[in-house]
Amino acid sequence: MTEQAVRTRRTVASGDETVLHVDELVRYFDVSPPFLNRVIERSGRQLVKAVDGISFDIKRGETFSLVGESGCGKSTVARLVVGLYQPTAGSLMFEGTELADHKDRLRVPEIQSRMQMIFQDPYASLNPRWRVSDIIAEPITARRLISDRPQVKQRVGELLTQVGLSPADGEKYPHEFSGGQRQRISIARALAGEPEFLVCDEPTSALDVSVQAQILNLMKELQLTYNLTYLFISHDLAVVYHVSTKVGVMYLGRLVEWADKKTLFEKPRHPYTRMLLDAIPDLEMTGRARTPVAGEVPSPINPPSGCPFHPRCPHAEDRCTRERPTALELNDGAHVACHAVEENRIS
Repeated sequence: MTEQAVRTRRTVASGDETVLHVDELVRYFDVSPPFLNRVIERSGRQLVKAVDGISFDIKRGETFSLVGESGCGKSTVARLVVGLYQPTAGSLMFEGTELADHKDRLRVPEIQSRMQMIFQDPYASLNPRWRVSDIIAEPITARRLISDRPQVKQRVGELLTQVGLSPADGEKYPHEFSGGQRQRISIARALAGEPEFLVCDEPTSALDVSVQAQILNLMKELQLTYNLTYLFISHDLAVVYHVSTKVGVMYLGRLVEWADKKTLFEKPRHPYTRMLLDAIPDLEMTGRARTPVAGEVPSPINPPSGCPFHPRCPHAEDRCTRERPTALELNDGAHVACHAVEENRIS
């Protein structure tokens, strides 16, 4: 990307423009047995409610992180945003253009090309039969950003240098690199298409802790350089705290709380958010009170009625078992979907 293009993007990114607007997004997966089996067993269809009506906005230049236990639907949201899955219901708007309909995505390929995704496993996301230079050059040639082959090679070398590798590494194959180096290659490939919006699906979970810090620092540096907007998926609260502007907490396909990073970490409201934060070791030995939460995550095929967290919640009452809570906006801008918070039963 040219220096002038970077300056232009910085100018555009200076406002509070909403890049991604998600409204009541739903994705169900049909895992029913074959029809004949259902007839014999007299059973109905079985649906995994991976994403069950979530809403949030991401503004230009910020990092919105989704955090939660495995199976809560975070990665499904990531794949819905980039178009790998089609929503069952709901709205997904990128800069005012509706993308929930697959046909709409086909009509606006220029918007689709402005999104890129960094996958979780750097060992599976790179073609083992291609040289690194070909992997990184593919978005450039596919979008016809540069047509001259020497210039493409030069651009690939610039991208490799930018992510901390050498231009000579372009002649190697993915198996010749470590996990951290492969993730750098994945980042270079994502940047090659000159995106504005990056979806990062647990990009550091398969890496050692020391390598994680390097990759996260690289991503923050690139965000400042290109004014990128991130949707960041993670189950690691330490990683989320390091990279996020805003944080959303998911449980069983729903958002239970979302707020700016400082508010959520310093003043969590929802019992599930508190449970996640209490799982972080108290290295400073402050002696703060912790409320243990028992039980396992229920099945998304047959989620509990009312609030999905009520079987594990120490503050649950009869209303929680019957009525699904709606998200309330609090004075500090945080949103919480919890009857106990609404009724001031949690301080």
